[in-house]
Amino acid sequence: MERSKDTRQRILQSAQDLIYSRSYADVGVAAICEHAQVKKGSFYHFFPSKRDLTLAVLDEFLVDIKERMLAQAFQPDVPPMQRISRMVEALYGFQKNIADTTGQVLGCPFGNLSVELSTQDEPIRRKVEDVFNQLEGYLKQTLDEAVRDGELDPLDTEATARAMLAYLEGLIMMAKTRNDAELIRQLGAVMGQIRVEHPSDGGISALQ
Repeated sequence: MERSKDTRQRILQSAQDLIYSRSYADVGVAAICEHAQVKKGSFYHFFPSKRDLTLAVLDEFLVDIKERMLAQAFQPDVPPMQRISRMVEALYGFQKNIADTTGQVLGCPFGNLSVELSTQDEPIRRKVEDVFNQLEGYLKQTLDEAVRDGELDPLDTEATARAMLAYLEGLIMMAKTRNDAELIRQLGAVMGQIRVEHPSDGGISALQ
């Protein structure tokens, strides 16, 4: 049983490494099996298709990011807006470490697959959407607490959380395009700076 579990994990890890560093289209089952040092029969024993494997890979990525970044950034004893700044710093550290190791900023694993496959594969699109909804939830809860604690004036926390996530995804894509992780730290600083227009100004919340 343990050996079977190890084989499955090797396949998952190999797919995670290869798809993230290359692309979904560029990585076939044969390459994954070779990297994992398993036979195709073992692959199909655990995963009926490459799509099924990719869905499992997305789950693995999410677990990894929750453990390595979100759990540290969103600690409940940290003031809400500091959590957002810590999340940006964690994202920077994650991408910087990859760039130092591989020579390339590889971008967001979820965003990469979304750009590549959202118009081609509905199950994968839905999976990425679910991941983004979960990430948005972390931001919304933090903003709700910031409003409750008086760190922020009342604002539409759902819309602001969605805007923050969109900003981060765009920023990570720009860092990947320019192969410069420092952009995440430099431009991500505005994530912790929200101004709120008061009702006399139209009551609109925005990133400063």
